Amino acid sequence: MNIQDVKQIKLTDYLQSLGYTPVKQQSKSLWYKSPLREEVEASFKVNTDRNLWYDYGLGKGGNIIALAQELYFSDHVPYLLRKIAEQALHIRPVSFSFRRQSSEPSFQQLEVWELAHPALLRYLQERGINTALVRLECKELHFSNNGKPYFAISFPNVAGGYEVRNRFFKGCIAPKDISHIRQRGEPREKCLVFEGMMDYLSFLTLRMKNCPATPNLDRQDYVILNSVANVSKAIDVLHGYERIHCLLDNDEAGARAYQELRKEFPNRTRDFSHNYHGYKDLNDYLCGKRQNLAVNPPPRNIVKPKKKGLGL
Repeated sequence: MNIQDVKQIKLTDYLQSLGYTPVKQQSKSLWYKSPLREEVEASFKVNTDRNLWYDYGLGKGGNIIALAQELYFSDHVPYLLRKIAEQALHIRPVSFSFRRQSSEPSFQQLEVWELAHPALLRYLQERGINTALVRLECKELHFSNNGKPYFAISFPNVAGGYEVRNRFFKGCIAPKDISHIRQRGEPREKCLVFEGMMDYLSFLTLRMKNCPATPNLDRQDYVILNSVANVSKAIDVLHGYERIHCLLDNDEAGARAYQELRKEFPNRTRDFSHNYHGYKDLNDYLCGKRQNLAVNPPPRNIVKPKKKGLGL
């Protein structure tokens, strides 16, 4: 995509693909709660005729490229064009109706606490995950949804959104993006890639079980896709690593995500899903929950474990 192609993308469609829905409509303008900061009252306006935005809280505005500058903290135009083009794969034309004034976003009144609620800790224990480790990685999120209060485990992503889990709910608070966990003071040699937060937390638990005497084994970085649709977003951050180890699900979607990464990094990407063959994912492996997969995933280049554990 070049600059002119990108400018043809409707801001309303682009914002919707990022998880933002307008709160109200006034004449030819749609009003949003700002995607660039937290706010209670909507002060981010999109002029649908001119395809321009303005954030009254920041005093900034412009076209879609100017918005990408704020979203991705960069003024390097080729990088911004690439990010918009990647997101364009998920853009679908949308229309909005405001005949009923009940268009407030589903998630409101967000509060982030330390993870401590007994119901959430029991849920993690039932999934075999070490709760002490989770407290270092996750928070407890309280929010309202259609006027009703809820609480859940929250796992942050690089764009300021959250993956949200409890016993009854699995979802996200926009914007949707990958999570990237980097170790301080370590060279960027190896990165482990997971599909979701539960796979990542299961890996940490398994690692501690296998090596209880040396709990500080962080010698690599981590990327959590938070959806296989986010593979393209992960590619940018993975360019800096010499080795990319994939611990994705043993299903069609996991196989496709692996092949996409391997196509981009053919000499650096290795698959480790064989080490939990017979299980859908790492959490099922942790819990000993075998299942018969309905569909055999496409073949991957298998790295068999050299020793007990995941062979990493």
